[in-house]
Amino acid sequence: MTLPGWRDWAFAIKTYGAAMLALYLALWIDLPRPYWALGTVYITSQVLAGATRSKALYRVLGTILGAGVAVILVPNLVDAPELLTLAIALWVAVCLYVSLLDRTPRSYLMMLGGYTAALIGFPAVAEPGTMFDTAVARAEEITLGILCAGLVSSVVLPQSVAPVIAGRLEGWLHDARGWAVDVLGRAGAAKDAWAEEVQTKDTQARRLRLASDAIAFDALATPLRYDRTGAERSTQAMAMLRQHMLMVLPIVSAVSDRIEALERSRALPERVRTLLGDMAAWLAAGTTDPAEAARLRERAEAADPALPERPAWTDLVLASLLARLRDLIDLRQDTRLLQRHVADGTPVIEDLAFRYTAEARTIRHRDHGLALLSAVGVFLSIVLTCTIWIATGWPDGAGAPMMAAVGCCFFAAQDDPAPSIVGFANSAVVGAIGAGIYLFGVLPFATSFEMLALALAPGLLLCGVFMTQPRTAPLALGAAVNGSALIALQGSYTGDFAAFANSSIAVIAGMWVAAIVTRLVRSVGAAWTVRRLRAVNRRSLARAAGRQGAQNGLALAALMLDRVGLIAPRLAALPPDDAERVADLLAEVRVGINIVELRRDRRQLSGAARDAAERLLSALARHYRGDADRAADLLPLIDAALDAAAEEARRPAHRAALMGLVGIRRGLGPEAAPYRPAHAAHSGPDLAA
Repeated sequence: MTLPGWRDWAFAIKTYGAAMLALYLALWIDLPRPYWALGTVYITSQVLAGATRSKALYRVLGTILGAGVAVILVPNLVDAPELLTLAIALWVAVCLYVSLLDRTPRSYLMMLGGYTAALIGFPAVAEPGTMFDTAVARAEEITLGILCAGLVSSVVLPQSVAPVIAGRLEGWLHDARGWAVDVLGRAGAAKDAWAEEVQTKDTQARRLRLASDAIAFDALATPLRYDRTGAERSTQAMAMLRQHMLMVLPIVSAVSDRIEALERSRALPERVRTLLGDMAAWLAAGTTDPAEAARLRERAEAADPALPERPAWTDLVLASLLARLRDLIDLRQDTRLLQRHVADGTPVIEDLAFRYTAEARTIRHRDHGLALLSAVGVFLSIVLTCTIWIATGWPDGAGAPMMAAVGCCFFAAQDDPAPSIVGFANSAVVGAIGAGIYLFGVLPFATSFEMLALALAPGLLLCGVFMTQPRTAPLALGAAVNGSALIALQGSYTGDFAAFANSSIAVIAGMWVAAIVTRLVRSVGAAWTVRRLRAVNRRSLARAAGRQGAQNGLALAALMLDRVGLIAPRLAALPPDDAERVADLLAEVRVGINIVELRRDRRQLSGAARDAAERLLSALARHYRGDADRAADLLPLIDAALDAAAEEARRPAHRAALMGLVGIRRGLGPEAAPYRPAHAAHSGPDLAA
C-alpha cells in the first residue's frame, strides 16, 4: 500500500465535509434518522467527480424504486410475515439478477432498488401504518446525502476522469504498439532502436493482458459521460476506441500467425519482408501522417498476389497476411484519430477507415447463469435471517436480513463473494467497536453540533483516506457506513446499550449468514469461470457455424473478445498447468470471424464450393458443440472446401471464401501440415509449402 498523497487527503476532507453538511441539514430539517444521510455520503463518494455524479443519479432512482416497492408490500402483507419475507426476498433477488446482466454503473440502479426495499421494509413491520411516512423519510435522508456528496465533489477540487483515461490509454497503446512492432520486426528487414527496447516474447499472457486492460476501460466510460468538464463530448469516441482496441488483438495475432507460417515454409517474399520492416518502423515512430499510412497501404495492395486458378498454399497465406496488414494500418490510423478525440473532448465527425458496426459498441457478455446463482443466494440469505428473526422474536433483529441483502448485493459480481462478505462483516465489527467508543465515551460530552463534528472528524477522516487505497477501501467503507448507522445520531443524545448491542449483533450476524449461504450456493473459483466463459465462446462459434447468432463477424468478435477480456485476469490466479491447458483464445476469435464471413459469402459461391462450405460449417457446428472429434479431423473438410473454392479463385466471392478458409485452417491447426491442393497431391514434396 502506498502512502496517502495530497489528493487522498483532499478526498477524505471533502467526503467528511459533505457528510457533516448532510448531517447538519438532516438535523435542521428534523428528519427522523439523520445518520442515514451521513452514511449515504460515504457510500456515494468516489475519487472521480464523474463517478460520484453517476452513482448519485442511479442511487436516487434506485432509492425511489425501492421505497415505492416497500410501500406497496409492507402494508399489504404485514399480517402474513412469511409472505412478506418471500415477497421482499424475491424482489431483491430479481433486482440483483437484472443488475448483474449490466456490467456498467447503471446496474447500481436495480441493485439499490432491491436492497433499499429490504432496508426500508423490514424495520417498518412493527408500524405498518406509518410505512408511507417512513419510506418518504428514508428517501429524503438518502437523497440528501447523495446531493451533498455530489455537490461537494463537483465544487471542491473536482477530479476529472479525462487525465486518468489519457494515462491508461497511452500505456495500453504503448504496450500494443510494442507487441505489433515485435511481431512485424521479427520478419522485417530492419528494426528501430525503440522496437529493440520493447521487444519481448509474443506470449498468450501478453495478448490476454492487453484484452483485460481494454475491458477495464468500461469502468471509466460512465464517469466520462458525467464528467462535466467538456470531456464528456468524447464518450462516443471512447466507445469506438474500446472496440478498435479489442480488434487490434485478433488482427495482430493473425499477422503473427501468417508470418510464422510463411517463414516456416521459407516463402516470405523479400518485398513483403521489407514492407514488414517499414511498418514496424512506422508504428515505432508514432507518426500520424495519413500520407505515410496511405503509402504503406498501397504497397500492401501492390504486393497482394493475383491468385491463379488452384493457387498454392503459400499464395493463399500471403494474400491473407497482406489483407490483415491493411486492416492493421486502418486500425492504427483510426485508433490514433479516436485517441485525439478522447484527449480533446470532441465528438467523432470523420469517417473511420476500419469497417466498423455501431452495434458492436454496446455488445457485452451477459452471464445469466451466474446472475441466477447470485439471485438464489440472496433469496436464501434473506429467508434464513428472517426465519431466525421471526422465530426468536429478536429485538432489532431486522438488521440481519437488511445486511444479508446488502452483503450479497455488494459483492455479487465477484467469482467468490464470500471472502469479501466476511471482510465486510469484519468491517462492521470495527465500526461497532468505534461506534461503542463514540456512543458511550465521547458523544455524551458533545453538547453542540460543532463539538459533534469535531469529535467525529478523526474516525471519519481516517476512513476517507483508507477508502482511496484499493486494499483497504472495503474495510474503511464498511467501518464508516456501519459505524455511523450503529451510533444512530439523533437530534438529542440517546445511549441505550441493549439496543446498541442488539443492532450490532444483528448487522454482523446478517452478513455472516450471507457469507455462509454464498459459500454453499454461489461461490465459484477462477478456474470454473474460465472454463465456463470459454465454453460459452465455443457455443457462440457453434451457433455461428450453424447459421444462427451474430450475422456479422465484427459483432461476434466483439462478444467473444469481451469474454476473453473477462477470462484474462482470472488466468493469473490459476496454476501454470491449468492456464497452459487453455488454448489460444484469440485463435478462436479469429476462427469465429472467418466462420461468419464464410457463412455470409457462401451464397455467392459456385455449386461445388457452396456444398463444400456447407459441409464444413455443419462439421464446425458439431465440433464446437462437442459432438465431433478433434480439430485435426476437420482438416480434410477444410482442404476439400479450399479445393472447391480454388477452382475459380479469381472471382471475388471465391477469393473471400479462400481467405476465410485460410483463417479457419490456421486457427484450428497451426501446427498441422500445410494444405496441398488436390491436383498437386502426387507432385514432388517441394510443393507442399
